[in-house]
Amino acid sequence: MLPQDVILAGQVVLRPPVPADAEPMARACADPRVHHFLPTMPVPYTRDDAVAFLGIAEQTWKAGGAAFTVADAETDEWIGNIGLKPLDPRGNGEIGYLVAPWAQGRGVATEATRALTGWAFALGLRRVELLADVENLASQRVAMAAGFHHEGVRRSAEARRDGTRGDLVAFARLHDDPGERVRPFLSGFPGGSLSDGVVRLTPLGPRDTDDYHALQNLPDVARYSVPPEGPDPARVERLCREAGMRWLTGDRVEVAIRDAGTDDFAGHIQLTSIVPLLGQAMTGYSTLPAFRGRGFTVRAVNLLVEWAFEHSSLERIVAGTAPSNIASQRVLERAGFSREALLRSLLPGPDGTRLDDLQWCRMRPRE
Repeated sequence: MLPQDVILAGQVVLRPPVPADAEPMARACADPRVHHFLPTMPVPYTRDDAVAFLGIAEQTWKAGGAAFTVADAETDEWIGNIGLKPLDPRGNGEIGYLVAPWAQGRGVATEATRALTGWAFALGLRRVELLADVENLASQRVAMAAGFHHEGVRRSAEARRDGTRGDLVAFARLHDDPGERVRPFLSGFPGGSLSDGVVRLTPLGPRDTDDYHALQNLPDVARYSVPPEGPDPARVERLCREAGMRWLTGDRVEVAIRDAGTDDFAGHIQLTSIVPLLGQAMTGYSTLPAFRGRGFTVRAVNLLVEWAFEHSSLERIVAGTAPSNIASQRVLERAGFSREALLRSLLPGPDGTRLDDLQWCRMRPRE
């Protein structure tokens, strides 16, 4: 049985739960922002549920785990829970946490996770894991800020409240990891979006699923895709669900192009094939017919490329076009790209054919 210690962690204290925690816990857990990504939490959540949780916490300690209250260091008032599950058969631990809505945005979860992980390592643990819903970007940011490294996605690993199955993102920290904050290679957009007053770029997400599917299945868009076909609904839904996670982990940046005046979905732009060692990434884009011929795509390319150069160590942004795709080539020319090479039979075409790819590049500006 683990010791029921009191752990000091900056602005918070981790301590064993007490009966007085039930009231604020019930108030916090009744908020949809708390139970949205916790499918086993009762809804509606009452004080009786909080009292029952205190009993479960006691059993967690007896089973070899730990269940702490996260309390304000000055007032000792409950502002969250954090726990370590009993070790799995391989001797690994798993952390889970929640923070009251009125305490979010202050780094509480990060401090508590760091403190509990350090405490577990001091007691001899060698590996601590953390799982987060693929759409729960706030929890994934906490994991990275607490020194946990992304290890992959566990597909259909958790039953959701609506009866479907959800994916979980797996993070882990080892006892001899440095524990430093794991920073995304590309940060988020300042304020959540980029705009030049005409177009606005926002992270692609679940709300864009239908628009993105319609765009990518337009014949003149699918024709120049790789492979040259439109994606099915399931693939699009997964891409939009995972887009935020892929951005955080440095795999790719998926962005919706919007009309800055109406917020209407106008198209899509991305950074893929991101290779930090080479300082290179690739961009690709597509626009709905109603927004073509208005300069939206050129503006979007300029916004994304300039942001990438300003907020990362990228030196080159490359793009490829079909030799026959004159419209796309004009976009790249107007966005400051230069033609570099024609790569013959680089891409898969329809019915087993191979297609040429005309390569373009825009370099980081030199002072």
